[in-house]
Amino acid sequence: MDAHRETYGVEPICREVPIAPSTYYAQKAMAAAPERLPVRLQRDQHLSVEIRRVWMENQEVYGAK
Repeated sequence: MDAHRETYGVEPICREVPIAPSTYYAQKAMAAAPERLPVRLQRDQHLSVEIRRVWMENQEVYGAK
C-alpha cells in the first residue's frame, strides 16, 4: 500500500483492498510510535525475543527427543 500511496491515495486503495482507511492510519501510527501499541502486543513482542533466545540456546529444537 505504501508503495502506491503517492500515486493513488490511501482511500481509493482501501476501497479496493477492502479495509477501512482508519485501520491503515492506526497501523501506521502504531508502527511510528511503538509505545502506542496495546499492552498485550508490547508484552508479546518482549516475550518473542525471550522465546527466540531460549530456543537458540536449546540448539533450535522444541521439546525432548
